[in-house]
Amino acid sequence: MFLWTFHAGLVMLVGWLGCSHAETYPFQNTSLSWEERVADLVGRLTLEEIQEQMGRGGAGNIAGPAPAIPRLGIGKFAWGTECLRGDVGAGDATAFPQALGLGAAFSPDLIFRVAEATAVEVRGKHNDYVKQGNYALHTGINCFSPVINIMRDPRWGRNQETYGEDPYLSGVYSQHFVRGLQGNDTRYVRASAGCKHFDVHGGPESIPVSRFSFNAEVSERDWRTTFLPAFRMCVEAGTYSLMCSYNRINGVPSCANKKLLTDITRGEWGFKGFVISDQGAIENIVEAHHYLNNSVDTVAACVNAGCSLELSNNLKTPMYFSMLDAIKENKLTEARVREMVTPLFYTRMRLGEFDPPEMNPYTKLSNADVETPEHKALAVEAAMKSFVLLKNNGVLPLSKSRYSKIAVVGPMANDTSQLFGDYAPNPPADDVATPLQGLASFADSVNFATGCGDTNCGIYISADVIKAVSSNNDVIFVVLGTGPAVEAEGHDRADTELPGQQRTLLQDVISHAPANIPIVLLLFNAGPVNITFADQDPRVSAIMECFFPAQATGEALRHVLLNDVKGAVPAGRLPFTWPLLATDVPPMTNYSMKGRTYRYSHALPQYPFGYGLSYTTFEYVGDTHTAYVKAGEPLKGTFWIQNKGKYVADEVTQIYITWRDLSLPVPKIQLAWFNRYTVPHGQMGLSVNYTIDARSMAVWMDDGWHVKPGMMGLYIGGEQPFQRRRGENTFIEDEFEITGSAYLGKY
Repeated sequence: MFLWTFHAGLVMLVGWLGCSHAETYPFQNTSLSWEERVADLVGRLTLEEIQEQMGRGGAGNIAGPAPAIPRLGIGKFAWGTECLRGDVGAGDATAFPQALGLGAAFSPDLIFRVAEATAVEVRGKHNDYVKQGNYALHTGINCFSPVINIMRDPRWGRNQETYGEDPYLSGVYSQHFVRGLQGNDTRYVRASAGCKHFDVHGGPESIPVSRFSFNAEVSERDWRTTFLPAFRMCVEAGTYSLMCSYNRINGVPSCANKKLLTDITRGEWGFKGFVISDQGAIENIVEAHHYLNNSVDTVAACVNAGCSLELSNNLKTPMYFSMLDAIKENKLTEARVREMVTPLFYTRMRLGEFDPPEMNPYTKLSNADVETPEHKALAVEAAMKSFVLLKNNGVLPLSKSRYSKIAVVGPMANDTSQLFGDYAPNPPADDVATPLQGLASFADSVNFATGCGDTNCGIYISADVIKAVSSNNDVIFVVLGTGPAVEAEGHDRADTELPGQQRTLLQDVISHAPANIPIVLLLFNAGPVNITFADQDPRVSAIMECFFPAQATGEALRHVLLNDVKGAVPAGRLPFTWPLLATDVPPMTNYSMKGRTYRYSHALPQYPFGYGLSYTTFEYVGDTHTAYVKAGEPLKGTFWIQNKGKYVADEVTQIYITWRDLSLPVPKIQLAWFNRYTVPHGQMGLSVNYTIDARSMAVWMDDGWHVKPGMMGLYIGGEQPFQRRRGENTFIEDEFEITGSAYLGKY
């Protein structure tokens, strides 16, 4: 017996039971292979149906969902939702820290668990939405996440959505995110991942030109060594989709770029999934890039290049609705169209749409699995692990005894809108704790003032107010940063200065506070800001970079400042280079990697990539590894970490390699392995095994990746070797020799 559910006059699919015929189609037969079932389904679609399926990728009540096909018992399907660090959509969801803060945790395990919790909530809410007949935007289980673009410029408005500036770090994170999101069931996918924005996408948003028309000119070597590696690793992890970006790459729009979407992605990497356009990216090919001048040529170019799904700006007639005309004009073939629609239905099938619900363990999830105590606790843990201690003269951790009076000053201190960043989930208001609330929890009384007349301190109230608040306290917290009005999607920063009058506010606190009162600067931002004066001023006792920690901000701050719970000792590390001088940053539109990131810049930074302090110190000893490595094989070794301080604490271990042959076209130094560990104190320490993949040793040449013979430098520690600004940890300096040579192909 087959069950039908009707909603608003249309058939709504209820799993595999959406067939009104006495027969069962082969694509509903669970004993067949996925390939056989998908082939049967796609073979039954008319070209008109395919055009509608490929043209309705989401974004708005017109652009999505993909329409039902009642004659086959196929229901509507909402393609889009955002899952970067929690479910972004209607209704409650746990809000984990924004991606850049998660990157600062340097913890593959953490990003896996955050993705896992996110997927549980996404799937649970989706199951309930489908029961209600709700297929609106952000109700689906196909995630437009993670963002694995490279943070190549500190002024880019979307830095917050990335995992930082290093392609290896971003790639490892992408793999753990994809696996955590999609689940470990051998048959079904919990929520499908989609890595974006593909590719050579890292600004500008708005300054000095629009992202919708920008042409990123990139050398083949920079493309292969910086902008493609994380996406390759994402594909290797099994992502179901990629999202092509707004920009052109060397003159060709990403969504019509055959070299990118077919030659590299499918030909070299073996990608079997689908590509969806960024919202409006396909119409921008005509309207902004002026690369083509009509919809027929545009749909032909995009589908032939390898883009399966259009995400339009809620258009009644998207570009892909000229698909049939393109076929009639022999600019597109029916075979290519059917090939490109196939991964869409393969994805839906693996999500369980056409199988009995009882076969799929993920159909049991519901809204009851949202904002659980476990997920809230994970949000606190993630926030604590994301904080980076930039400066500390010994004032932190604070005494665990209550303070009589503290001062909390600054525009970010009690404004919940400033704590989340872009693409934020919506937790219940009761689950959100601001910095002020967290700090007030360990003081008898609090002197509080924003110091500003608006969110980003464009209007400064007065020095007299700051003077009054700053006097007669045990400790003063100054809470500054940026927020979505300053850096966000569609909005770059013109410079790296503190917004508005925030610098003046901090200087007035320094000027008016009694000399014996500690001043702690707390920063809530993504891209770095100019705080050189505060770093150099001995009156500023400590500086903590907090990024956008989301709902658990207040609780996480209290724990880290007091070190009053397990795991509260700060161990976050900067996932980007914090420049010392604005003149050290090349123009936003220059896509050469020369002078950018720790891998290529020779400028002295304010804080280097991988930097972050602790409340304890670590010593690295006893590295053992083979002296010789055959080209194409990995290097394996073991070392010990010893905690020399008085606190049990996490340590982020980073292993870097260098090429002794300076004639090779390689980065000056390269992160090749990392992980985060809890290290006990007062004992022998912790033994750690590591593996450096052969691909980390490879050099891009014109025909692909080569491992060259010669000596390699090896550095093991808690940060980069030889950097000017260091913590107190030791590092191991060693080397190994690559023997022979190997060609690893194009990847």
